[in-house]
Amino acid sequence: MKGPIPVESASAFIDAKINELGDWRGKTLAKVRAIIHKADSEIVEEWKWMGTPVFSHGGIVCTGETYKNVVKMTFAKGAALEDPSGLFNSSLDGNVRRAIDIHEGDKVDEAALKDLIRAAVALNLNLKAKAKSKPKPRRASSKRAD
Repeated sequence: MKGPIPVESASAFIDAKINELGDWRGKTLAKVRAIIHKADSEIVEEWKWMGTPVFSHGGIVCTGETYKNVVKMTFAKGAALEDPSGLFNSSLDGNVRRAIDIHEGDKVDEAALKDLIRAAVALNLNLKAKAKSKPKPRRASSKRAD
């Protein structure tokens, strides 16, 4: 099994993906990438699942997928996030993920997207802190009482 791609390489892969697209999708992916980094300077870029840009902090925050007619930002724990601006417009029926489909010509609400990114990071860090504070269950003894 292959290990994770180093962060520098992942960022280079994302740069190459943006340049390779060379159209509105590349520009849109570059824009949302910049917004993600403005929202949280500690975001780590990863390259997973045979070519998907992934943005993480304390766990996956979102992906930046590109398709023929859409740039899709899938939030790994989106169903648990408040979305007062109504950015989520895809994958609304699931119990875990939510997505934002950005079509050619769509305007990205930068302030609302930053809020959503920050909320996703806060959720990841909160869940991580809760997991650390839980005591680990004790292992059952294999000794028999006679």
